[in-house]
This record gives sequence, C-alpha cells and structure tokens, in this order.
Amino acid sequence: MENIPVASLVPFVLMLLSIAVFPLFLDRFWEKNRNKLIVAIVLSIPVIVFLILSGHSHSLFETLVFDYIPFIILLGALFTITGGIFLSGDIEAKPIVNTLFLAIGAFAASFMGTTGAAMLLIRPVIQTNSERKYKVHTILFFNGIVANCGGLLTPLGDPPLFMMYLRGAPFNWFMSLGVEWLAVNVALLVIYFFVDTWFHSKESARALKRDRTEKVPLRIEGVLNFAWLAGVVIAVAFINEQYFSVIGENHYFKFIREAVILLMAVLSVRFTKKKIRKANNFTWGPIEEVAFLFLGIFVTMVPCLLYLSSHAKSLGVTAPHQFYYFSGALSSFLDNTPTAVTFHSLALGLGSQTGSTVPLVAGIPEELLKAICVGSVFFGSMTYIGNGPNFMVKAVAEENGIKMPGFFSYMLKFSLIVLLPLFIIVQLLFIH
Repeated sequence: MENIPVASLVPFVLMLLSIAVFPLFLDRFWEKNRNKLIVAIVLSIPVIVFLILSGHSHSLFETLVFDYIPFIILLGALFTITGGIFLSGDIEAKPIVNTLFLAIGAFAASFMGTTGAAMLLIRPVIQTNSERKYKVHTILFFNGIVANCGGLLTPLGDPPLFMMYLRGAPFNWFMSLGVEWLAVNVALLVIYFFVDTWFHSKESARALKRDRTEKVPLRIEGVLNFAWLAGVVIAVAFINEQYFSVIGENHYFKFIREAVILLMAVLSVRFTKKKIRKANNFTWGPIEEVAFLFLGIFVTMVPCLLYLSSHAKSLGVTAPHQFYYFSGALSSFLDNTPTAVTFHSLALGLGSQTGSTVPLVAGIPEELLKAICVGSVFFGSMTYIGNGPNFMVKAVAEENGIKMPGFFSYMLKFSLIVLLPLFIIVQLLFIH
C-alpha cells in the first residue's frame, strides 16, 4: 500500500466536487443522468488503469462486488417499495399535527430509509399546510428530521450506516445510537413545535378558517408494500454471519441477502397498481442517478481508502470528537456515504494498541465507529448536497409553489443557527 501516490486521489476529489458544484453552476448539464454517467466513467478509467498496473485490482474487485452491488440493490429496493406507498389527505395544520407528522417521519426514516420516509410524507405535509401562508419553516425542519437525523437507528436508515453494516457492524448495534437519535430529534421537534406555534399565530383568520374547513381524511394506498418492506428489514437483520455461519466461510453467500432484497422489489413492482406509482410521480430517474454517481464514487475512492489505510497515523485524526467533526464537515458539503467509508478506512489504518481492551465493531474501536456514524448522518442535513433526499424535498416543495431558501441562505437561516448548535451539544454530551 505504500506505493499509492497522492495524485491517485485526484479523481475521487473531482468526483465529489462534481456532485457538489455542477448542480449549482451547470444544472442543465447535470440534470441529465447520461452526463452523470459520462463524468463517472471518465474519472474512473484512469483509476482502474492505475489499480490494475499497481497490483491493486483485487481491492477494486472487492469494492465493486461487495460494496457497490449490495449498496445499489438495497437503495433500489427501498426506492421501489416505498414508491409504491401513497399517502394522501389534508387535515388541519395545527402545530401539534405538523409535529406529529415529523415525529412519525423521524421513526419511519430508520426503517424505510430517509429517502423513502421523506418521499412518503413530504406531499401530505405540503397538502396539509396548503391553506397556511407560513410553511417554509416546516419544510426546513422536515428536511432536518425526516430526510436526515431520523435515519440513525438501523443500517436501512441512511446509506453511510449500511456501508458500516457491510463492514461488520451488527444490525442491532445501531440501536445503541438511540440516545443520540432521541436527543437530536426530540430537541428538533420541540423547537419546531414552538416555531410553528408562533407562525400559526401570525396566520390570518381567513387562512385558519379555510384550514379548519377544507379537510380531506388521510388515506394510504399500496399497503401491501409494507410486507415487502418488512422482508427487506428481515433480510438485512438476519441474513448475515451472525445467524448463518456459512456466510463467514464463503462471503459470496452474502448475496443470498441481496437476492431476497431484490425479490421484495420485484414483488413490489408486480403487485403495486400503476396508478399508485403515478400518483407518487414515481420514475426510475432518481435511482438511475444514484447508480451512475456511486459507480464513479466507489471506483475512484479505492486509491483513497488504500492511502488512508497506510498513512492514517501521520494524519493526526485519532480522537472520537475529531472523527465526529471531520466526518461531519465533509458530509455537509460532499456526499455522506463516501465520507463515512473514508473515515472508516482511516480508523482501520490507525490499528489497535497491543493489549488494548477497547471493544471493536466493524474492525475499529466502537467509539470511533459511533462518531463516524452520528457525524455522517446528522451533518448530512447541513446543506442541500449533504444527503440525497435533501434536494428531493426542496424540489417537491418548489414544484408545489413553496419558495425555498437557496444553498447559502439555507445554511444561514436554518442549519447554522438550529442544527449546528444541537450537533455540538451531542458531541459534548456523548462523543469525547
């Protein structure tokens, strides 16, 4: 690993910068998935050539087969299944009702993924608040809670957690992050309730009367998809080395899990009425985009992971709070999935001290894994580009006539003044 030059990391940096910068300055070019695939391939080719010539082709193979393929299958299945569940209706948008919506989303995010929970709930939340004038704050808190911070309790919740699961973290280990999950989400819900109460008091009497009278009962369609979703949860939780020793003997048997997950997605497509997906504005475009982008990310990050594994001790990042803030900072402006994988490799490179009794999870000290997971998930909410659902929530809100703040305005008006102080408190209380 000593022969990994710094120059080999450039394609990875360029890949992440493309994801961060192109939507802001070259949105017409970037909105076409074909162009995303072209960028991914162009940046991947020199990396593939370098890894083959330098004798690291095995690392590339392992990353693509045992990281990329399970990653895409899980996200694709969750995307497909949750896209077959449609929640409609318009109830009175009282602060307690809105807060309950967000609380349900915070819990659902950990079991159906932040993307699935966000896409399931964002339209009924918007419809419920359609008679109200002041609703931007609701979308901002929705993004922070449902699209990000809610997804911390299982590896299904957010892609960075699934990557840690693939590296050996037990399914039920993520429940140990419940204290951090509860602290941040309860705090955000309480803050939101008082903020929404204040905005509710500023609404006109006419708007509030319309909100009380123009109501449509909540209705959910595609309920059979909850059975397929349960199948995915069971597959991820139980089809692993902990319960099937044969998987430990031959890691190709891990793909039994992927086969079951894929089957759940196929059943969802087969048994969900087309009108339900049409009502959800369901298309394959978003998951196609994820597949193309992450192909480039997973290929180009291989040299970075090798470099970190061999140079970790010289970088000076060793304490849990450092892992928390560094993984959080990068997750804010780059995608949080490669960020989590990168810092996991950094932790692996540090090794464990001889005779140390520090418990290891996924091959690294448990406290470091905790810092990486919490930092990556929470800080993904700091900008629109930190986590995949963020832009989706913004886009759905804007297509419904809600004027959302821009990239920097989002940070100044919400994440820096509401989210960041809470994340600092989490570190001071739980991550030392």
